[in-house]
Amino acid sequence: MSKTTDLIGLLGLAMRARAVVSGDDVCMRHIRDNTARYVLLAEDAGANGAKKIKDKCTFYGIPFATVLTRDVLGRALGKEERTVVAITDEKFSKTIKELVEKSLEV
Repeated sequence: MSKTTDLIGLLGLAMRARAVVSGDDVCMRHIRDNTARYVLLAEDAGANGAKKIKDKCTFYGIPFATVLTRDVLGRALGKEERTVVAITDEKFSKTIKELVEKSLEV
């Protein structure tokens, strides 16, 4: 199984466990409240929206990564297209972060 498939499956599991929130406004609120543990941005997210999320994550010290497309990110959660996803559970965020970092290694 590929790392992308593993990531999609893990995101779906985290969603069912209610350890994931999605959408710009909701994710931004969790970033500001410091309840987001890890943030994923879609590769094809708009430049302005992505910059806003990245800047907030950097300011609040929340790790983030750019992965997948908005379509794949949304389908992984069982929803329509999503440009930003925040993982709110510590264990899920650690596992997802490790998986993302391994998939980014060349």
